[in-house]
Amino acid sequence: MQRIPELFARMTGDEKHEWAAASTIDVLWVLYDRVLNVTPATVDDPDRDRFLLSKGHGPMAYYAVLAEKGFISESTLDDWTSWDSPLGQHPDRVLVNGVEISSGSLGHGLPIAVGTALGQRIAKSTGRTFVLVGDGELDEGSNHEAIAVAARLNVANLTAIVIDNQNSMHGWPGGIASRFAVEGWQTAEIDGRDHEAIFTALTAPHDRPYAVVAKIEKSS
Repeated sequence: MQRIPELFARMTGDEKHEWAAASTIDVLWVLYDRVLNVTPATVDDPDRDRFLLSKGHGPMAYYAVLAEKGFISESTLDDWTSWDSPLGQHPDRVLVNGVEISSGSLGHGLPIAVGTALGQRIAKSTGRTFVLVGDGELDEGSNHEAIAVAARLNVANLTAIVIDNQNSMHGWPGGIASRFAVEGWQTAEIDGRDHEAIFTALTAPHDRPYAVVAKIEKSS
């Protein structure tokens, strides 16, 4: 984790989404360092864990973690978003090793994750699906449908991590976790900067779809 800020700092030119990216750093690091069963050598293994970054409009932290873990070359960070760079302001699954979906348009990642997890179940894969979404994009109707469908079909190999940086337009009565819980998801709320809390939550046993709400306080 010590090198992630350094790698993050090598990318400049997307100040608009810099906070969106910075708010995900700790969750992404714990996922790739301690939770996900995937490496640069197993990106095509049908039994790998899948990680989907729905919050793809802020990919700087994602790229930094992928570089630190050997999925992409660190040198590509310096030229990100340039004409011939594989690293765009939205991640591209065709161009970036280890990226499962091209994302950034709000509301796509969670529905895709439901389908991915169902595909793993049908294939009898031991892999799991993790998806990281932003609190703001939960306003999209496609996410409401995905939350309901995942619960009705009991997609238990699915974990949604919601970065709650108080950026949603309307908010959620009772908090974000209640939106998932009312549909039958197992839920947890954690400090999104506390690595041990993140690890404990993401490795907790569950027999139904699972939503972890990672609260991030904006710095003044």
